[in-house]
Amino acid sequence: MRIINADGLVLGRMSSVIAKSLLNGEEIIIVNCEKALVSGNRVSNVEEYERSRAMGKVRKGPFFPRMPDRIMKRTISRMMQHRTPRGKAALAKLTIHIGVPPSLKDAKFESIDVAKKTTLRKSMTLGDIARELGAQF
Repeated sequence: MRIINADGLVLGRMSSVIAKSLLNGEEIIIVNCEKALVSGNRVSNVEEYERSRAMGKVRKGPFFPRMPDRIMKRTISRMMQHRTPRGKAALAKLTIHIGVPPSLKDAKFESIDVAKKTTLRKSMTLGDIARELGAQF
């Protein structure tokens, strides 16, 4: 079981590494998901997420999440075969937390070197995007 701290990691890079690890059978817990970074211009990022949320119908979907942990889970799931039995079993081994839960306070956290912020000029956190979408956490 790996416990990954998402603070300062780029969302897309981190998600691709985690998706591959989940498909290999690892169990992964992610903490501080609201501090993950989304690269790009602030205005265009918020517009893209708002457009995704506005798509579809209220009763039929597609339903796009507003909370940062659910946005991250959707991002990771779309990087694997999430509709096949193998993908569903892999996604069941993923747990995502906003902040650090009390049960994991003393645990040792890992980081993903490939996903660390290097020279991103424009970026914003996943928590900022979630607040722009109306999430309260």
